[in-house]
Amino acid sequence: MSGPIVLGIESTCDETAASVVQGRTLISNVVASSMDEHARYGGVIPEIASRAHAEAFVPCVSKALADANMTLSDVDAIAVSAGPGLAGCLAVGVSGAKSLAWAANKPIYGINHVIGHIAVTQLQFGPFPEDTLALHVEDVARHIDVVGTTLDDAAGECFDKVARLLGFPYPGGPHIDRHAQLGDPHAIKVPQGLTQGKAGQQHPYDFSFSGVKTAVARWIEEQQAQGNEIPVDDVCASLADSVATVLAKKAMRGCEQYDSKTLIVGGGFSANSQLRAKLLEVGAEHGVEVRVPQLKLCTDNGAMVAMLGVNLVEAGVAPSNPDFAIDSAMPLTKISM
Repeated sequence: MSGPIVLGIESTCDETAASVVQGRTLISNVVASSMDEHARYGGVIPEIASRAHAEAFVPCVSKALADANMTLSDVDAIAVSAGPGLAGCLAVGVSGAKSLAWAANKPIYGINHVIGHIAVTQLQFGPFPEDTLALHVEDVARHIDVVGTTLDDAAGECFDKVARLLGFPYPGGPHIDRHAQLGDPHAIKVPQGLTQGKAGQQHPYDFSFSGVKTAVARWIEEQQAQGNEIPVDDVCASLADSVATVLAKKAMRGCEQYDSKTLIVGGGFSANSQLRAKLLEVGAEHGVEVRVPQLKLCTDNGAMVAMLGVNLVEAGVAPSNPDFAIDSAMPLTKISM
């Protein structure tokens, strides 16, 4: 193994995570989730999540180093998610990481959590080819363009909201995924936001899922008002197919626009089986290599933070100032603080 050794620390939401990466090799990966504590509330409660991070920080970092058979003195740098995310949660991870960096006299990088989701695929597929599309990556350590974004709900939020209507517990995404595999994806007509007419022309790469959620909610209400039983599997399959189709179509359009032959998929929603299948299908049709991370690297983890830290060290990017601030709304064009 060769390359910089980076300890990555993640605490943006409800996972406390730490990982050691050397070059493109994952040495250790530890994740502690507080999701069960939030389930009864139907969503993440920031105060509960922050307390859970404070309790899990030292055990997670200690185990990550122990699993790697290393101490802090062995790492070349520390990377930590500085945003975007929940402010209280970010504060726990960043303050802890700063303390470690100060005590061990190591450089620290406050990195963009979302870009980490893209960087982590290098552990599985190797370095990025030139002009890779995810956001639009020219140089993951120095230059990323935002090609498209959601104008309202994220896909995962849309799933969680529909799941609540169907009586599924939080988080709803895995339940919808499981039921969708049993249903008919064409049973219900679910709209595809920002794909038609003037709105589609004005927002060729942007997404909108609020209307999708509303349309499904109204359909469910109409069926209930008529005394009909809700075909849960078909609802889930139709929703999943609609969202996956929009994401895949727009991603391929972006690949054509930027002449990208590689598409990187990252983030929690990339664990959705319908999206994974649809992207691989349309990617093959368009001659685009689709890089989808293994499931354990889809949700928040320390490996993605460490991997982006490795990219920054290798590129010679200066470390963050020791007093850098968290940024709960960190823009996607900002790679590190």
